[in-house]
Amino acid sequence: MKDANAFYIGGEWVAPTGASTIEVLNPSTEEPVATVALGTAEDVDRAVRAARAAFESYSQTSVSERVQLLERIVEVYQSRSQDIATTLMAEMGAPAGLASTAQVGAGLGQFTFAIDALKNFQFEEQRGSTQVRYESIGVCGLITPWNWPPLLIAAKVAPALAAGCTMVLKPSELAPLNAVIIAEILHEAGVPAGVFNLVHGDGPTVGSALTSHPDVDMVSFTGSTRAGVEVARSAAPTVKRVAQELGGKSANIMLDDADFASVIPRDMGDVCANSGQSCNAGARWLVPESKLEEVLAHARSAAEAIVVGHPEQEGVQIGPLVSQAAYDKVQRLIRAAVDAGATVVAGGPGRPAGLDVGYFVRPTILANVTNDMEIAQEEIFGPVITVTTYSDVDDAIRLANDTVYGLAGFVSSADLERARAVARRLRTGMVHVNGAGLDFAGAFGGYKQSGNGREYSDFGLREFLETKSVFGYAGS
Repeated sequence: MKDANAFYIGGEWVAPTGASTIEVLNPSTEEPVATVALGTAEDVDRAVRAARAAFESYSQTSVSERVQLLERIVEVYQSRSQDIATTLMAEMGAPAGLASTAQVGAGLGQFTFAIDALKNFQFEEQRGSTQVRYESIGVCGLITPWNWPPLLIAAKVAPALAAGCTMVLKPSELAPLNAVIIAEILHEAGVPAGVFNLVHGDGPTVGSALTSHPDVDMVSFTGSTRAGVEVARSAAPTVKRVAQELGGKSANIMLDDADFASVIPRDMGDVCANSGQSCNAGARWLVPESKLEEVLAHARSAAEAIVVGHPEQEGVQIGPLVSQAAYDKVQRLIRAAVDAGATVVAGGPGRPAGLDVGYFVRPTILANVTNDMEIAQEEIFGPVITVTTYSDVDDAIRLANDTVYGLAGFVSSADLERARAVARRLRTGMVHVNGAGLDFAGAFGGYKQSGNGREYSDFGLREFLETKSVFGYAGS
């Protein structure tokens, strides 16, 4: 696996200005697979200047030209799908099945939905004598995490390209190698020089330089709420737009008429997919007091049936967490929950049997969890589910909304209208009814401390556009 030791700036691979590097570790083996160069503020400035120089011409391209460019990107992306999947297995531990289907497919889906959004978007509209125009916002700083790399990169790059923006991407230094492949895809597809630029590095150096740069017009950030606060602070002096998709602590309300025998294995699998490393995971289960024992019996069986192991092994459903720090956090939260009175129903602290090396975590179910416990309020980012009981539907909704987050919610019921009624009362940007998955035609994003922007389809496209009113356009 090749190193990420160069940056893509102005349509070329260039050497970093500094000499600092870090190792990219395979989380299954804890062994290095590559090194990544850490950029400097000077590298960021070079990339921003390249993006600024390219903006004047690219922002004036036609919709049809941008559609054709995105269609070429889709073609090249498909030809490199296996390369992306193999890379994800090594740098973030995604199992082969997940890497080649959901991970790679989610990135592809963002580009294809951006094409549809672009074809159907009205960039001009008439309101009386006034013309309202939607124009490219400018140079965009894109900062993405490591947990769903192709999806999260494409969810920013695709609408930015569709909107006529130029950009600088800073991917996570924990899993940067897939971003190199995506840069190669964009280059091969013919993205004009300077329109897309890639600088590797950490948040305090490259991230801060990018978000504070006076020639960056907009920042799109996905990551933790803590880091999002720092991004907003850094961007504030230059009054640039900041669109953020942040943390979550999503509740899953199972109503008393749900078919627990089918709902629980389904929802257990959804939480544990990607080793629980999804910001919208419905890992906070709220169940009727009268159904607790039934729920726990099904949950124990579902957790014990999940196969944990190395990504390349046949039948493996979940791999390791991404890093030692991630592993340590999950272990600390599990132990703190037990100390606070939670009961381990399945899994618990430590690694699964036979996996003594790597950041592997046991799929864990914790019962007797109350909403005042840290594990009920803190984002876990691991295959850990908490079970809390409620007395009635009003109590369930109160518990679900009792969090600083508001990314996603889940509700299951045999009565669709009952489920819809609960969905309407949840203070979240998204609600999944009866196991419905993400729909790229909808909007992704949250309320409260889960963020302030939306991604996917035309919702994501709008984040990269400014609104201009031309008064008197129609004449007198």
